[in-house]
Amino acid sequence: GPLTPPAARPDATCAPAPPAGVQTSEGIPTPAGHAPTTGTLRALTLMIDFPDVPGEGSARARFAEFFPRTADWYAAASYGALDYRAETPVGGWLRMPRTFASYGIARGAGYEPGYRRLVQDIAATADDKVDFSAYDLINVLVTPNAGPSAVDTVLSVTFAGVPGVPRADGVPLGNMSFVYSRQNDGSPGAAANAYRVLPHENAHSLGLPDLYTSEGGGAAGHWDIMSEDWGANNDFLGWHKRKLGWLDGDRQIDCATGSGSSHHTIRPLGRAGGPSGRTDAHPGSPARTPEDTEDTRLVYIPVTNNAGYAVEVRTQEGNDAAVCKPGVLVYWVDTRIGSGDGPVAIRDSTPNSGGCAHRSNVNAELTDATFGVGDTYTDERTGITVEVSARHADGAHHVTVTRP
Repeated sequence: GPLTPPAARPDATCAPAPPAGVQTSEGIPTPAGHAPTTGTLRALTLMIDFPDVPGEGSARARFAEFFPRTADWYAAASYGALDYRAETPVGGWLRMPRTFASYGIARGAGYEPGYRRLVQDIAATADDKVDFSAYDLINVLVTPNAGPSAVDTVLSVTFAGVPGVPRADGVPLGNMSFVYSRQNDGSPGAAANAYRVLPHENAHSLGLPDLYTSEGGGAAGHWDIMSEDWGANNDFLGWHKRKLGWLDGDRQIDCATGSGSSHHTIRPLGRAGGPSGRTDAHPGSPARTPEDTEDTRLVYIPVTNNAGYAVEVRTQEGNDAAVCKPGVLVYWVDTRIGSGDGPVAIRDSTPNSGGCAHRSNVNAELTDATFGVGDTYTDERTGITVEVSARHADGAHHVTVTRP
């Protein structure tokens, strides 16, 4: 992962802005032009096929591969803040006027010229059935027999924030996700979780970057669906929930800026929202304090104006199914690093251990990266330490952050 920069400057910020020229930065806030992240999200969902590749099975069955599970996934991830509504005004396959082969669809294909032509054809073909101005994003579920198997080549892609896209019904046809094939390699649970490619793709329309790199998921592991969307279910990192507006900055995010030690009680990220109760602390736990009613889910430790450490608690709750070592997750966030180049790097509490979750399509090495009671993460370059001093019976962890 990225090296830690020199010690913090006095103007280090708790909400690093997106730097100019960085593609899909981790900065806050997300630039305008993306789909809404709270309230009602109306997702136009079209199932398309081609003269040379007729639809495999029914279009409604293709839709059912992804819904209602995608909407349910977002409801859990957002603590109910995002009401994802998929709508299908065209119930059957929408036949394109050209052959699939003619569009030149391939992994890594840019918007020009093939996708522009495909978007234009979708708009023209659906024009009398769809009011495109009524929707926030568009899902295009391609018949699964078009193109290679996802096991061999993943074609699914999202175009968000592309300038000069075609327009229909007076609106630009941006924030479009295209899903091909099926992410099912036959391993246990693969079929049930194959829908997760769509939450991943839709998150680009919400403004999130890819966390995997050309080397795969070795930087962020299975701790975020933007890193690994195959295999067992997984949630967003707390930083992404913050960026999407699902964590309350006053109640749920602590920013550790000053010299000396600060103390934080962090509740599990995947748990439904609401302040923690005070009656379940076990003997020997630190006394509950007024800060506990603030329901802290994320601690941010700025190191520069652009980067710092994030600290959260991950358990097997909510969307997290692969968590085999519940505890405190520490990771580096750098807003200067763009999508696909590793803007997030997990700090592994047990390097080279081989991990604890050995499941298909899960990066095993980082599955036991979390820190437990008595563990301390130390940044040798800055002198910053993150110490886990206690765990409450409800899963909340007491963490001490010390800055020189």
